[in-house]
Amino acid sequence: MIGIFKTNINTQKEKKRVIRALSGEFSATMCTLDLEDCDKVLRVDCPQMQEHQVISFVRDLGYQCAVLE
Repeated sequence: MIGIFKTNINTQKEKKRVIRALSGEFSATMCTLDLEDCDKVLRVDCPQMQEHQVISFVRDLGYQCAVLE
């Protein structure tokens, strides 16, 4: 699954926390977050994960997350 999500993650500290958590929990092969984009776009490449799992996980960390359309 390659997912692209809209988030409300705003700082470098938050970005590092979320990427570290996703990479550790799901062994994502690629995980990036563009803080310069107005949608704070999170991209996740993880074969064994579904979009709803990413959304739920990021929300559990305290951030908004939705599939970017």
